[in-house]
Amino acid sequence: MDFQENYPANVKFEFHRYKTLGDNTFAQLSENDIHWAYSESDNSIALIVKHMVGNMLSRWTHFLTEDGEKSWRNREMEFENPYSTKKEMLSAWEQGWECLFSALDSIDSSNFANKITIRGQEHTIVEAINRQVAHYSSHVGQIVLLGKMIKGSDWQSLSIPKGGSEAFNQKMFGSQQS
Repeated sequence: MDFQENYPANVKFEFHRYKTLGDNTFAQLSENDIHWAYSESDNSIALIVKHMVGNMLSRWTHFLTEDGEKSWRNREMEFENPYSTKKEMLSAWEQGWECLFSALDSIDSSNFANKITIRGQEHTIVEAINRQVAHYSSHVGQIVLLGKMIKGSDWQSLSIPKGGSEAFNQKMFGSQQS
């Protein structure tokens, strides 16, 4: 498998990992939890998701043929009036990811070398995708941290729980690993 085949497959895997972290965080949260913010000037999970979805729809709609910053996007509004319900937030979350995965599926050997633009700046497809992997992973990290803060001792770890490395390594490798 060459780079042009491996890269899109690998990046889809990574995006799915981040989406799953968000999904598994949302599963632990109540309707009220998605609106909790550490302080008045901080973003709630509902606002972070609204921003991510706005970014996803802008960046990935007509990914190969239009600038990634669409004229219809109002970024500032993404940080106001959060989704009012968890159901509404989850529906938008799915719509954003569906747009992203559909765009990734449109990449093939015939267009892999194309240049695309974001805010008028030219990018290779790899540069544009890497930019979004970094952006979304940082926001998913915020979502997970907020989920942990909200749930406290009721939080169900999404990875190896603190103090669980030895048991994990035993299970995975059959021996202690350091």
